[in-house]
Amino acid sequence: MLYSEVAAAYEEMDNTSKRLELTKILADLIKKTPNKLVDKVIYLTQGKIYPDFMGIEIGLADRSVMRAIASTSGHSLKEIEKKYHLFGDLGSVAEDLLQNKGQITLFSEQLTIEKVYDVLDSIAKSSGPGSLALRLRLLNRLLANSSPKEAKYILRTATGKLRLGIADYTVLDALALAFTDDKKNRPKIERAYNLSGDLGLVANNLAMNGLKEIEKFHIKLGHPVRPMLAERLDSGKAILEKMGGTAALEYKLDGERVQISCNSNKFWIFSRRLENITSQYPDLIELSKSNLKGKEYVVEGEVVAIDINTGAYLPFQELMHRRRKHGIAKAVNDYPVSINFFDILFLDGKDLTELPYQNRRNILKDIVKSNARVNIVPSKIATTVEEVEEFMASAITDGCEGLVVKDQKSVYRAGAREFAWIKLKREYNGELTDSLDLIVVGAFHGKGRRTGKYGAFLLASYDSLNNDLRTVCKVGTGFSDENLIKFFNLLVSIKVPNKPNHVISNIDADVWFNPQVVIEVMGSEITLSSIHTAAMDTVRKGNGLALRFPKFTGRIRSDKGVSDSTTNTELLKMYQRQRKLIAKHSDNIL
Repeated sequence: MLYSEVAAAYEEMDNTSKRLELTKILADLIKKTPNKLVDKVIYLTQGKIYPDFMGIEIGLADRSVMRAIASTSGHSLKEIEKKYHLFGDLGSVAEDLLQNKGQITLFSEQLTIEKVYDVLDSIAKSSGPGSLALRLRLLNRLLANSSPKEAKYILRTATGKLRLGIADYTVLDALALAFTDDKKNRPKIERAYNLSGDLGLVANNLAMNGLKEIEKFHIKLGHPVRPMLAERLDSGKAILEKMGGTAALEYKLDGERVQISCNSNKFWIFSRRLENITSQYPDLIELSKSNLKGKEYVVEGEVVAIDINTGAYLPFQELMHRRRKHGIAKAVNDYPVSINFFDILFLDGKDLTELPYQNRRNILKDIVKSNARVNIVPSKIATTVEEVEEFMASAITDGCEGLVVKDQKSVYRAGAREFAWIKLKREYNGELTDSLDLIVVGAFHGKGRRTGKYGAFLLASYDSLNNDLRTVCKVGTGFSDENLIKFFNLLVSIKVPNKPNHVISNIDADVWFNPQVVIEVMGSEITLSSIHTAAMDTVRKGNGLALRFPKFTGRIRSDKGVSDSTTNTELLKMYQRQRKLIAKHSDNIL
């Protein structure tokens, strides 16, 4: 299959932001793709060549791509830099400068999907001395044989900036349409994805074997299961009512959620974003080997930094010293951790996700040998509000964020966010009862002491219905001088010349970023706003929702991706709960 057909579909996707149109375009592309290539088309359409958990990225720097464009087009680097500042996208620069390439390249061959994929794969896997020169040669060959439109999307893919607005659920809808002609079959396909964390694998199985085989999908050791997520409520009373009067309470630890997959002596550790972080936690592998029974298992737990002398939990910021590629042995020694298990999904050939929560916890107790660094998350069954409040007080005293309250009868719904699990966090001096995880999309130049750094940041929430990002607030408080330097250095590599298309903003930031960084923010309340675009028109025409008096908590959520951040739907629910509390308070006064 020719890559030009893929590029043509990408061009159509690029010209619409409507989800139904995107789904149809992708479904049509999948239908015309040979079955053996469907997985490759799915990966490429997501701007990657492998699922995230494999940790293989193309990773071409902008400067290297500029050199490749210069070599292929005959234009100088200075001309290319000028065009880049004009367009804000190297793919568009290549498309513009390669319009007359046909006069230069007389013996080009048509590019196929296989050729493009294989070359990008070779670029991603090249390493060591001479790898940069090899990458450039490979990219030059691709560009020499590509049309201007093909070059545009090849380079966007190579630089990680394809940005077609294709989210996971769009791919799932498109697969259902392409292979079953009915989006109602999506839940069956989604279940397979939730158990494997690999859309390409699911697409390949669907193309080769059909829907009946997809229904037989099971957990695959070494592949992350997409985590079950919790909803939010702000009182023990509301939670108990939601759960029918009885619930299991668990400590919500201030750490990093991980999933450990074991196949005999082979271990994989995945983050909640499905990233493979095995190399960062070699001590977790040793702790698991020594303290968990079973040859094959998939367990979930919270990694928490600890004071090795007292065993006390330390703040999340201490744990972030472990997120590194180099100096891991020293970090293991300097920042010891404990692992606190709270669920088990698979054990010695048996999928446990369909078992009720209480059954899974009993199995977990049977296989975990507890000690100073390996534990099961403290839990208690509660039937009264007083019991919830007492256990919450114990959790806070022990250095936790709050509680996760679970329905004892609930199965493990991989990838789902529902009220079978509910987060309950401590109140912060009458402010919002929960923090928000928001995406940094822009920044404003600092003044005075903040000259040379960013003085404030424009933050957005995730609109899961439209797959775009909508502004919620500007935040400039809560940042130490050290924070501001750290943020400036962190964001420089994702700075872009213009506002990304999928960021919906009425505010012009001084600087825009490719949205990747998620931070935790507190505020006093959620208000209506004619300026900010989150949940626009849902409460009142012409108004969105905004966070009043936002403050950075000091926590960068490197464990969360854009789609894991606070959604517009969550914001709306928080606003509605807030209004009910105000109304109730007013009634009490009257």
